[in-house]
Amino acid sequence: MASKYTPLENYLRGLPATQKEVALSFEQIERIINAKLPASAYKYQAWWANEKEGNHVNARAWANAGWKVENVDFNRKLARLVRA
Repeated sequence: MASKYTPLENYLRGLPATQKEVALSFEQIERIINAKLPASAYKYQAWWANEKEGNHVNARAWANAGWKVENVDFNRKLARLVRA
């Protein structure tokens, strides 16, 4: 079953294999998924946790694509992901 974050997973899968990191603004992610991120994504590090189990479909999207969140800058509203 596709989730709201499937387009993000597909985007990350589509990046060249030679690309080892990507920085995405929260706004870019919202454009990719064609929806607003929840308020918790703007406030809590836990939303960006790299968990593969549980109900966090957002984390599963980047994990399934072979990426993990390396850093989140809440002031600049920027997430940096690296290949897992």
